[in-house]
Parts: sequence; structure tokens; C-alpha cells
Amino acid sequence: MKDYKDFSILRYNTFGMDVKASRFIEYASVSELKSLLKSVDQPFLHIGGGSNLLFLSDYNGTILHSAIKGFEVVSQTDEYVDIKVGAGEIWDDFVAYTVSCGWYGAENLSIIPGEVGASAVQNIGAYGVEAKDIVLKVHTLSVSDSSERIFANHECGYSYRYSKFKGEYKGKYIVTYVTYRLSRKPCFHLSYGNISSELESRSLPLTLDNVRSVIIDVRRSKLPEPSELGNAGSFFMNPVVPMEKFNELQSLYPDIPNYQVGEDAVKIPAGWMIDRCGWKGRSIGRAGVYHKQALVLVNLGGADGREIMNLATEVINSVKDKFGVEIHPEVNYIY
Repeated sequence: MKDYKDFSILRYNTFGMDVKASRFIEYASVSELKSLLKSVDQPFLHIGGGSNLLFLSDYNGTILHSAIKGFEVVSQTDEYVDIKVGAGEIWDDFVAYTVSCGWYGAENLSIIPGEVGASAVQNIGAYGVEAKDIVLKVHTLSVSDSSERIFANHECGYSYRYSKFKGEYKGKYIVTYVTYRLSRKPCFHLSYGNISSELESRSLPLTLDNVRSVIIDVRRSKLPEPSELGNAGSFFMNPVVPMEKFNELQSLYPDIPNYQVGEDAVKIPAGWMIDRCGWKGRSIGRAGVYHKQALVLVNLGGADGREIMNLATEVINSVKDKFGVEIHPEVNYIY
């Protein structure tokens, strides 16, 4: 276990905010976490890779971070493999491992920043696949009594960018491991975005390695590397609106992209609306909207968290004024 005072968390948030925590503790096992929960002052903040966090100032409290590692195959058949993964593993290291083993299901989630534990909490997603599609079990410790509890997929309350760990279970459980179920039979998801056309244009055969490679290239062409330009990936969630509202918008904007998600619900890309409001490439002070993808807010150098938050507020207000649709940050503000 590592325990630091007045600790810079610059490398633990992808926006590149050089803020400090009064105390930072990193544990490497379930037993260490159990011991820690008996002694650490509460409340505390538990973080992963910080890819969904925006620190607005120094954190006057204790931050906990998992360094629980490891991949363990716990069950397999001719059809599938179940693998238990430490919450502190880098998410994309896990994805790369599954592809190297020839297991299907995680490849569309390539190079999403963050750690394994957060994947199950945030229900990360990209290119038509979400973490919920491959999560089998979420292993946790109760904050109140350090008891172990395993949540089956159906107990997690998964929906778009949401789980109960962000809602009714928030602050009550800490994820220690996640067990994923992956297919050993070819099973690709290529209908979302331009993955199929990219494979065809490059004359690449349909393989796991090639799908992962294309997704990495496509993401990197749209999203800046956090090490070069501080960001949290997609800053806003795509709003879901009633069909009546969508029909109203489509009559005004016939080219509006959309994805039907229910009989009377349509998802609209927030990035498209932000772009239509003229924000792509614009900045306010040291905070900007990325010039290649309007869904991404960036630290242009030296910005503090409140500058990013203020820019987000301006963007939200613009979209509301123009389209009558309210968009919400996917990123959590930490005060």
C-alpha cells in the first residue's frame, strides 16, 4: 500500500489538471482495501484513470486508487470464455489481451482511456458496443462493512452510460474485479460508424486485429491524445429525445443524424448539434472545443477546471437555445 500527503494527481486525470489531494492512497489487493476501509477517514473519493473527472480545485480530502491487477480465466467452453480482471488494469491493455487471445466482444472499445473498474461503473461504450454487453459479474467490497458482494449483470441496472454504481450504489461499493464473458466464435459489430467501409477501403480481411487497428485509427483521427492535449474524450452524452421532438427537429434539419433506441425514443449526436451551433474549433481563454470533434472539450494549455466547466456551460446553453434539447456532461465535476 502506498500513502502520500499533498499528492499531485496530474497523472490521474486526463484533463491534465495539476491539482493536489490532501491524501492519496493506492492499494494493491482486496485484503489491503479491507484494512484500509477500517481506518481511512470518510468521505473519500475513489478514482480510476481519471478519464471522466474534471477537478475544479485541489481536493481537500482523501483519494483512493486501485492497483489490483491480473487476468484470470475462470471458465470456458467452445462458445465463450469468462475472464476475471483486476479493477486497476488499464482498460486498453485488457482489450489488447482479448484480441491477442482471439476472443470477441471488446475490440470495438479499443483505446478508451481509463481502467477496468471504471468500465463496469460508467458502462463505457463506442461503435455500437457497451461494457454491459460483455460484463458478466462485478466484484465489490461494501464501504460500510468491508463485506464482499458480487453483482450479476442484471443487478447493475445498466443503461446508456449508466449503472447503479453511479446512482443508488454510488459511494456504497468499490469495484475490485470485473468478470467479462467473451465469445470464442467470430462475432463482429460493424454497423455503427464507418468501420465496415474503412475495412473495405483498406482491402483488409475481417479479423480481430484488423478491426481493432481500424477502430484505433478512426478514434485517433477524431480524438486528441490526452498526453498531448488534455481532454476526457466525449465530454457530453448523446441526448435521447421523444419521437415527437425528433420529428420536429427533423422537419427543421432534414440531415440530422439519429439512432432509434425505442418505439418512441431517438438518440441524437450531441457533437452534431454542438457543431451546428458553431463551436467546433472555438475557445474561451485556455479551454476549447476540439477542431476535429465538437463533442470533445480540451485544455489548450494551463486551463483550470473552472475554465473547462464554464466553456461546457456555454455550449450547453447554445444547444438548448438552438435546438430546445438539453445535453448533459458525461464528465463528473469534482469540487
